[in-house]
Amino acid sequence: MCGIVGYIGQRKAYPILIKGLRRLEYRGYDSAGVALISPEGDLRVFKSKGKVSDLEAHCQDKDTGGTAGIAHTRWATHGEPSATNAHPHYSASGRLALIHNGIIENYLTLKENLVARGVAFRSATDTEVLVQLVEHIMLANGLSLLEALQVALHQVIGAYAIAILDREHPDTIVCARQSSPLVVGLGADGDFFLASDASPIAEYTDRVVYLNDGDIALLQAGHELRIVNIENEAQQPTVRHIDVTLGQLEKGGYPFFMLKEIFEQPDCLLDCMRGRINVEATRITLSAVIDYGRQLTQARRFIIVGCGTSWHAALIGKQLIESLCRIPVEVEYASEFRYRNPVIRADDVVIAISQSGETADTLAAIELARSAGAFVFGISNAIGASIPRHTQTGVYIHVGPEIGVASTKAFTGQVTVLAMLALCLARELSAISDAAYADMVTELTRIPDKMRQALRSNEQIERLAPIFTYARNCLYLGRGYNYPVALEGALKLKEISYIHAEGYPAAEMKHGPIALIDSEMPVFVIATRDTLYEKVVSNIQEVRARGGRVTALVTEGDTRIRQFADHVIELPDTLECFQPLVAAIPLQLLAYHIAVCKGKDVDQPRNLAKSVTVE
Repeated sequence: MCGIVGYIGQRKAYPILIKGLRRLEYRGYDSAGVALISPEGDLRVFKSKGKVSDLEAHCQDKDTGGTAGIAHTRWATHGEPSATNAHPHYSASGRLALIHNGIIENYLTLKENLVARGVAFRSATDTEVLVQLVEHIMLANGLSLLEALQVALHQVIGAYAIAILDREHPDTIVCARQSSPLVVGLGADGDFFLASDASPIAEYTDRVVYLNDGDIALLQAGHELRIVNIENEAQQPTVRHIDVTLGQLEKGGYPFFMLKEIFEQPDCLLDCMRGRINVEATRITLSAVIDYGRQLTQARRFIIVGCGTSWHAALIGKQLIESLCRIPVEVEYASEFRYRNPVIRADDVVIAISQSGETADTLAAIELARSAGAFVFGISNAIGASIPRHTQTGVYIHVGPEIGVASTKAFTGQVTVLAMLALCLARELSAISDAAYADMVTELTRIPDKMRQALRSNEQIERLAPIFTYARNCLYLGRGYNYPVALEGALKLKEISYIHAEGYPAAEMKHGPIALIDSEMPVFVIATRDTLYEKVVSNIQEVRARGGRVTALVTEGDTRIRQFADHVIELPDTLECFQPLVAAIPLQLLAYHIAVCKGKDVDQPRNLAKSVTVE
C-alpha cells in the first residue's frame, strides 16, 4: 500500500523520483522520502511527514544531485506517520538505504536478535529491521550486498518489494519481490526505472519486466538486466510492453482525478467491450470462455471473492450469473474466505476480483482455492499484476489507470465484465433464447451513451450537495440489482466525505434502520422502474411517514415518486440487470460533490490507500 520509485542511469535522478512519487501518491501519502548517491559518492537520505509536496519543500535547499536513487511514499503499518518512520531507512553505518512495501511478519524476532548483537534502531518500523539485518550479515560474513540479501531473505517471513542502494557500489540498485508488486522499466539509453506499478515508468519507456515472487534484480546502468533468486539461480526476464498514455495519468483540467474518472466511464466501458462485442452488437466473445469453456460451463458452483468495491460488483455478478446461467453463486469477502476453512470442491469455479490485481487477501483466497483443486478465474484492471499471473484464466477490465483512491470506473468496468461473462456462459449453456441474448447484448452496447445521459445530472447534484454536508449519518436503499449499488454509494460517501453511511436492502429497513430515520437523516433511494418498483415506492412512503428526507434516483419521466421525494434525479431507462451501471453515476457524483463542499481531499482520503497489499 506504499509507492516505490527508483532510477539509475545518466540523467539526474531526483526529478524522476519526485515525479514518480506524485504519480504513486494514491498508494500512500502519510510520509515520503528519497535516497540519492551524490556525484561524490555520498549516500543522502531526505524524509518528511506528509505528502510528496512536503518532501519537495524539505529538499528545496538540499543538494539532490546524483544519477542513482530510490524513493518511497508511505501508508503506515508499523509506527506512526513521521519523518523518522518514513522510508528510506538506512543501516547503522550509513552505507545502505532501503525502501519497502509489504509486511515483515517476524520482524520482532529478527529485531530482538539484532539488538542482542548491539544493533541500534532509530524507527518503530519493520522495514528498518530488514536493512539492519542485511548490513549485519554483509559485514559479519564479508559478503556482497546481493549475497547478504539472499541470506537475509531466507530468514524473512512476510511480503516485500524492496530496493536497496549501497554507497560502495553507486552504479547498482538491488531490488527483490515477494507477494508485493515491483516492475522494472528498461530505458533506451541503458538506464533502468523501478516502480511498484507502471504509472511512473510510462513517461520514459514502454518496455518493462514484472518481477516474479522470489526474484532479485540487479539494475546496473549500461548493463543487461540481471535477475536471480535467493538460491542465486539465474532467472530469464520476460519483457512486456505497456500501453499507458500520459493523458491517463494527468487530471486533464479536472480539479480531482475522481471527477475525471467518473466522466471517463462511458469511454472506459467502450474500451472494456472493444474486441469482445462484435460490430453488429449481436455476440460476445471472451477468449477465456473459448479456452476454458468446459471448466466454466460444468461448474457445480461459482464462488466470487473480492474486497470493498470489488465485493459490491461481485454481488451484482451473482445475480447476473444465477439469473442467466442458473448456476448457484456465493459471494465472499476475500479476507474472511481465506480464514474460515471454506468448503471448496474441484468442480467449483472461484472468480477473484481486484482492480489492482495485488490485493493481499484476494491473492491468499486464490492460493486457497487452487490448493483445493478449484478452477480460478481472475478479473483485474492491471496488466502484469499478481492476480492475472496466479489464476488459470480471466478477463482484464481495460478501463485504464484509476488514480482516485475511491473506485469509480473500476466498479463499472467490473460489472460490465461480469455481465459479458454471464451472457457468454448463458449462450454456451443454451440457457438463454437467441432473441433475449441479442437484446441484452445490444442494450449493453448502449450503456455508455446512457451513462453520458446520467452524467448530465452533475450540475443538479452539485447544487444539491451543500444540503447534505451537515449530515452525520445517511441511509442508502435499493432492491434487487440496485441493492449492491446502495452499498457502493454508501461506501463512496464514507470514503471521501467521512460521513457515516449504510447501504441496506430497502425491505430490510423495517428490521432495524427505520429506528434511525428522522428529519435529520438523509435517505437516498434507488427507485428505478423495474420488477420491484411498487415495493420500493412503499419503502419510500415508510421513510416519509417517519419524517425522513428522501432523494430518489428514478427512471426518466417518472412522476409518481416526485409526490413523495424531496429531490429526484432522473436516469435513462435500461434493462433491469444493467441499471447498476447507470445508477452508480449519480451516487459517485453525490459523494464527490459533498466531499468537495466539506473541503476534503477527494483523491487522497485519510487512512486509505489505493492498492491494499497487506492484510
